[in-house]
Amino acid sequence: MKPTPALRRNLQWTSTAGAPSIALKERVRRPALLNKLANAQDLVPLFRHDDWLGWSGFTGVGYPKVLPTALADHVEQNKLQGKMKFNLFVGASVGPETEDRWAKLDMISHRAPHQVGKSIAKGINEGRIEFMDKHLSMFAQDLTYGFYTKNKRHPPYDKLDWALIEATDITEEGYIIPGASVGATPEILQTAERIIVEVNTRTPSFEGLHDINEALLPPYRRPYLITHPSARIGMPAIPVDPERIVAIIESDRPDNTGPNAPETPESRLIAKHLLEFFQSEVDAGRLPRNLLPLQSGIGNVANSIIGGLAEGPFKNLQAWTEVLQDTFLGLFDSGKLDFATATSIKFSPEGFQHFYDHWTDYKDKLMLRSQQVANSPEIIRRLGVIAMNTPLEVDMYAHANSTCALGSRMLNGLGGSGDFLRNAKLSIMHTPSVRPSKTDPTGITCIVPFASHIDHTEHDLDIVVTEQGLADLRGLSPRERAPVIIQKCAHPDYRDLLMEYYDRALVECLKKGSAHEPHMLRNAFKMHINLEQNGTMKVKGWD
Repeated sequence: MKPTPALRRNLQWTSTAGAPSIALKERVRRPALLNKLANAQDLVPLFRHDDWLGWSGFTGVGYPKVLPTALADHVEQNKLQGKMKFNLFVGASVGPETEDRWAKLDMISHRAPHQVGKSIAKGINEGRIEFMDKHLSMFAQDLTYGFYTKNKRHPPYDKLDWALIEATDITEEGYIIPGASVGATPEILQTAERIIVEVNTRTPSFEGLHDINEALLPPYRRPYLITHPSARIGMPAIPVDPERIVAIIESDRPDNTGPNAPETPESRLIAKHLLEFFQSEVDAGRLPRNLLPLQSGIGNVANSIIGGLAEGPFKNLQAWTEVLQDTFLGLFDSGKLDFATATSIKFSPEGFQHFYDHWTDYKDKLMLRSQQVANSPEIIRRLGVIAMNTPLEVDMYAHANSTCALGSRMLNGLGGSGDFLRNAKLSIMHTPSVRPSKTDPTGITCIVPFASHIDHTEHDLDIVVTEQGLADLRGLSPRERAPVIIQKCAHPDYRDLLMEYYDRALVECLKKGSAHEPHMLRNAFKMHINLEQNGTMKVKGWD
């Protein structure tokens, strides 16, 4: 039963903004919207505790900056920490000066489906923020299904209260042209009652780089007719009723992206193993000479792989991925990458400058789509994508943990890794074999007896690779997988321990007639427990 409807708020506000700048007039091509020009401070009184907000943005680009900062300033100046909290929905993560600052000021009640930042992760793990982790392709559709708004305590019960969107242009029809990300912006606009648009005049217009399709609901959904990464199926802008736009804010703030994660000797070795594997698959006739569309996650291993491809023998490459980083620019510049589709381009400041300086070189080789399309299982499977992602840990049967350290402490969230790994032609997990603990440089093994949290099951992974080597798991039973993963991928400091665990578990479970995936439950998490108690996963034995 729904609560008694609250009184509808008064949406009248007085603008203190001056005349629109020349740049803003050029970007807002529907003149009537310039009559709604506002300063962010004008709009702060429109927001109330427990509002449900959707923001544009994905992996720290294309997010609103001016109004979220004004709301944070209001909370801080008036000591409203914990008293003015919002339910926040974004396609993925946004800049730390907004979301992480909100978390530090205790302004977030619920958050979905992905986040990055020390303060927000702390709020989640301390129980102050309810975090709903979700496959990114499913988040956008579930938002349109009303799954996230069904528990609202004030009307409208079936919609978000606000969409706060950054645009680089508004068309004559009032349609939104995003910037460096699309993410879940189309679905957020579709499900929000009111819209506020920040038009970023510092960022060049991205008109022409987007392919936006309508998010229809079942039973009226249609297939995505994509058979190649460059196929267009939609519009260059996001349709929206301009009457729902409450205000326009001019922004000149850049996306807060930092440098890319630097490569390491370990990441280069992982890339070497993978490139050799790709060549062996080509030689065996299981991959074409230009491979298949590539999906690569974020981080130093991903950078090493893409950098290695720029120097490798493969040509006419394609990418179908979530995020493009600086190394993709190098792959374009090498002449070996023909086309790339993503839902976000997360370049460093220097990478963005290079991108803008060479706009004409890239604009016809790149397309940005919504995450519901970029992460679509249907398309990933049809194109035969090669998916490459980094977990926290992989166990000896190839269950992978991407989210919860020691089974409980949330880091960032699942993201889109499951969308790709479950549906790709080749599902690859790459990780260093060990990470340092506070007291031991090899104190954490990333190859464990049993993953302490499972995001990707053994059924989803084909390849596990560390700097030690590559384990090809295709066609192997669980008992055949375990010795291969341990011998090929585990660090020497842990290899014998892991083999001893497996051998003893196998003997015990064969006696019990339960040896499909042998485990000693009393010892399955002994390495994790030892890390908590002694600062290292190097146990003294299994007795």
